[in-house]
Amino acid sequence: MFAVHFLEKKNVLLTQLLKRVPSVGEEVKIKGRKAKVSSVIEMDEKNIHVHVILETVKKTNVVIDNSKKKKR
Repeated sequence: MFAVHFLEKKNVLLTQLLKRVPSVGEEVKIKGRKAKVSSVIEMDEKNIHVHVILETVKKTNVVIDNSKKKKR
C-alpha cells in the first residue's frame, strides 16, 4: 500500500492509500473532475507525489426567459 498525494501545482487535491500507483499520462478522476498525470515522484518507499493537470471547466451563460412568469 502506498500513500499517494495528488498535487496540482503546490495544492494537495487528494491523498489516498492505493495498491497501484498511477503512471505518467494516465487519466484519473479526482473529486469528479478529469485530470491527467504529468509526473510521479517517489518521496520514500511509501509516500508518492503525483502531479496532475486538471481539465478546465467551460462555463456557459444560460438566458432565462421570464416572459412566461406571472407578474405581480
